Amino acid sequence: MQFESIKIFCDVVRWASFSRGAAENQISQSSASQVVHQLETRLGVKLIDRSKRPWVLTPHGKVYYEGCKELVGRYLEVENRVKALEDDHNVVGTVRLASIYSIGLHHMSQYVRTFGELYPGATVELEYLHPTRVVESVLAEEAELGLISFPRKWTDLTVTPWREEEMVLAVHPGHRFAGCASVSVADLEGETFVGFDADLAIRRAIDRFLRHHDVQVRVAVEFDNIENIKRAVEIPAGVAILPAPTLAREVKAGSLTAVRLDGQDPSHRLTRPLAIIRRRSHQLGLTASRFLELLTATEESVPATAGAATGASASPTERSDANA
Repeated sequence: MQFESIKIFCDVVRWASFSRGAAENQISQSSASQVVHQLETRLGVKLIDRSKRPWVLTPHGKVYYEGCKELVGRYLEVENRVKALEDDHNVVGTVRLASIYSIGLHHMSQYVRTFGELYPGATVELEYLHPTRVVESVLAEEAELGLISFPRKWTDLTVTPWREEEMVLAVHPGHRFAGCASVSVADLEGETFVGFDADLAIRRAIDRFLRHHDVQVRVAVEFDNIENIKRAVEIPAGVAILPAPTLAREVKAGSLTAVRLDGQDPSHRLTRPLAIIRRRSHQLGLTASRFLELLTATEESVPATAGAATGASASPTERSDANA
């Protein structure tokens, strides 16, 4: 059986779409459907149940996909490494990346662009997800690399520290703090806050920080993502503590002001740690390895500070859930 037919089938299943699987192989949707039908005829079983909407894999299809997916991956990886021996920049294939939205919005566009310049034959599939879904995506092998905040230890994942972002106070330009270069943590006592949902790690970190400094605030409204929090501060519904780089666009536009937090206990400074995760038992392919090298090489020992909130940010077009 031709390798191309097996790859087309795997791509159709991976995307859960005949049209997207076909586009990845530069063929028409009808051609992709015909390829799958030919596989079914050869095997004498149905691989895809088309009577359901959306269609699903049959039990036979699941077994066939799991086996073929591994074969296709190994073949493409061997081919990729052979080509790279001749030309170090002749790296082809796709790296699948899952990221929480706030990382992707402010960092990923430049890396994807640089990676494409270094390796014209390689592509990056970037998907923005809820923090828990990023972890699940990597564990389920839907993504090779994941970008998360406030990482913890996982038995099946390797965690590589990536960045430490300074947390600052985001305020409306008309707020009394807006004209200050910095305010003391103690000055936040009694302030009306726009907060993160209580089940998010970033919210728990902020709450611990405020408790440690004996500061109490009134949380008026809660959201599960940074973008909604910024919109609420712009109303203004209160102030918020956010990672400095995520305020770049609003600070430049003048819709928000970023104010540093002074008076922090040196042993309890508030930052947002970012990390790269990957499956512990899985050896990264060449394309994913090169992208990981790009990320770690350019970010090594480079902290993100409030000064970053004065720069411009790129707006990604990929599907997103906009979570912190």
